[in-house]
Amino acid sequence: MDPDTEVESILRQENKDDEDDEDEEEKKKHQRPPSSYGSMKSDSDEEEKEMDGCDEEVAEDCSSLLPMGPPVSTAHEGTGLQMIRSESPETLYTMTTQQTKPPGAVVIDTRSSDLGDFSDNDEEDMDEVLVTHSPEPPEFVEPDDTMQADENSQPGRLHPEQDLPHIFKSIQGVLSGLTREELYKFKVWFYQWETAITLQQVMDGDLLDFVDRILEVLGQDRALLHTISSLEQVNKKEEAEELKKKCKRALVRFQLKQYLIRKHQVIREGVVRAGRQNMLDTIYVQPHISTCGYGGIDPSHPFPQQPPSPVQVPSPDTYVDLNNFFRLQKADGQPVRTVVTTGIPGIGMSVSVGKFALDWSELRANKDLQFIIKLSFRTFWYMRTKNPLPSKKPEMSVMEIIEYFHKECRGITFLEEEDCKFLIIMDALDCYQAPLDWENAPVINGNHTPAHPDVLIVNIIRGTVLRGARVWILGRRAAVSQIPSQFVDAVTEIQGFSDEMKDEYLTKRFDGDQATKIIAHYKRLPMLQMLSRQPFVCWMVATVFERCYRYRGYGEHPPRLTPFYVSILIVQINRRLQFYYGKGENDLKWLPDDKKLVLKMGKMALAMLERNKSVFVEEDLKEYSLKLTEVAVYSGMCTELPAASADGKRTFCFIHYTFQEFIAAVYVFTLFRLENKNVLDSGLLHLPWKLTSKDQTKSAAGLVQCALGRTLNAPLGQYDMFLRFLCGMLSPDCHHNQLSGCLFSRNSPKVSGLDEAQRLLEQTIQNAQENNRDRVENLKECLREMIQEDE
Repeated sequence: MDPDTEVESILRQENKDDEDDEDEEEKKKHQRPPSSYGSMKSDSDEEEKEMDGCDEEVAEDCSSLLPMGPPVSTAHEGTGLQMIRSESPETLYTMTTQQTKPPGAVVIDTRSSDLGDFSDNDEEDMDEVLVTHSPEPPEFVEPDDTMQADENSQPGRLHPEQDLPHIFKSIQGVLSGLTREELYKFKVWFYQWETAITLQQVMDGDLLDFVDRILEVLGQDRALLHTISSLEQVNKKEEAEELKKKCKRALVRFQLKQYLIRKHQVIREGVVRAGRQNMLDTIYVQPHISTCGYGGIDPSHPFPQQPPSPVQVPSPDTYVDLNNFFRLQKADGQPVRTVVTTGIPGIGMSVSVGKFALDWSELRANKDLQFIIKLSFRTFWYMRTKNPLPSKKPEMSVMEIIEYFHKECRGITFLEEEDCKFLIIMDALDCYQAPLDWENAPVINGNHTPAHPDVLIVNIIRGTVLRGARVWILGRRAAVSQIPSQFVDAVTEIQGFSDEMKDEYLTKRFDGDQATKIIAHYKRLPMLQMLSRQPFVCWMVATVFERCYRYRGYGEHPPRLTPFYVSILIVQINRRLQFYYGKGENDLKWLPDDKKLVLKMGKMALAMLERNKSVFVEEDLKEYSLKLTEVAVYSGMCTELPAASADGKRTFCFIHYTFQEFIAAVYVFTLFRLENKNVLDSGLLHLPWKLTSKDQTKSAAGLVQCALGRTLNAPLGQYDMFLRFLCGMLSPDCHHNQLSGCLFSRNSPKVSGLDEAQRLLEQTIQNAQENNRDRVENLKECLREMIQEDE
């Protein structure tokens, strides 16, 4: 009995007699329902009937090739009427079914095993002649509303050639051309090399059942790849090539997403330790991302009176979801093509790229993007400086670069199509160290036209090559600000974590008890809680405290602040050496130029502190022999502000105002330790503790005395955090343990005379109880920073 006649008989039996006994009901359960793909018929019905009659004979001939399987029954787990397959998208009452239904036909939902749920009106309709045509579905028609939301409330649909109906039809069409013996041999090979499917699942039913089952059990990508591989192994190479050609678009997508999964599935934080890897999906927390960028600087400060901050904070109504970047629209209502994402160093741009790519690869979002191709600016810089292409010519086409790094894209023509919607991710613009000529670069109109990498980058962003591409550019603001505004449709800025996001991130990283202890511990230090707005600092909190809590008794005292800032400085300078100067993880030795950069920036920071300034311009950098790119891009300690000064000059600032105070303290301490110079010694200081000798001012106590003088004689907040960091730098844990081998040589002696500096601070605290009560708490923190030992 063919499937259509069978369905008709089931319905007529139900309408005729509602009092069937249990035996008759059990019999219906084991009858074969229509195919879950809309009752598609094989290309040759005669071949199916012939195969049904000859299965036993072929099984005897090939029994030596297969282990004995379980008894074959007419009702298998894949097609029995009791099978509930609502999770499988192909079993739903789909739009394709609507399109192929002849006038007057009745569509039966095979998800329900109980056919007695029809209403009386339905029974009256069934008395009419049932039209049970099961035509081959036409080419899938994508609906006009391409913004229709899917199950994840994320708009977009797969391209028809990448979707399940096309894969099913292609596999079924190729396999239907095999003879009975060839199909059996194919199934034998398919079963032997695929452990996820059983012999009974392979052998039961007809060809439609087989294709339906492998797609359901293995998924469309794995089923397609294994079908091609099995065809090649049974010497059906022409059929395998035919299937590859039919499903080329789906195969390229699969290979690209496998590359992205391998690259981003595991998040690499700091120094990767064997066996201690974290899965990105497991620990990822999406930060606030705004379409209204003000620089990404957190204006909060322990002393609200200081400093005068020009930084604004975007309102929550400007926040946008990471996966909705390319759902944004321009002012004229057209979808955006080029999106720029920026943020301060350590805000999580690279991690956001990984999450976006993973969500696309796992079909969680942006399914309407046919391909995602990652072309980092590091890639272009590598091609520009190394030129690994066989031709060794200085000019290359954009397709040559794509095919060099993504071999699966060789020979494809999809990217030439105007309606091919795909995404090019171009991250780390700051790593491309050559200037780009946006006005005079020649125009290129062909994807295969060779040109210099500088020219290729300009034309990709212009939109004259890869015309169908959406382009996502990421980089630090001082780098992305060079792109002319007419080539950018939207700018997004990563703002960082809210307080709830910080706790969520730490909770995801650790088990309940440990997460609770770490969250409670870092909140004991309000400044650290403010700074943890940056995901990079949040990771550092997790890493440091996880290690510290291995020691017995840790957590009795609040953590100290200065060691965290020292760690930030070390990590940022090491990243500078890696990202921009090509140093390996084992070759991160600070050179004299690196130390000079830190000291020059510290000198500028101290001068800004004295003037009570938090913003600087390019002329300020020249005053201290600093280069704009080195400071604003490579150092990782400064960023550009989007708003220009009143005279139109570009403005910059440190990643946080407290970091300006810290780097100034590093400069003062470094000169004190290396050159025995006290740069704070400038005249009489009215303090209760008098150091009359010039040599005494060059001791640790003399340095602290000068810093106390500046702090207590200035408005509240101007030097208070600077004093705290300077006292923290005097601690051997910071200057000897952390900075040895970086800023200082390993054989440098520890700073002496801390006992005298401690007594000075204690006496100052006692006097402040009467005269400067608002300073007492900070002075106590200064003392703790200097003398508290890490457990």
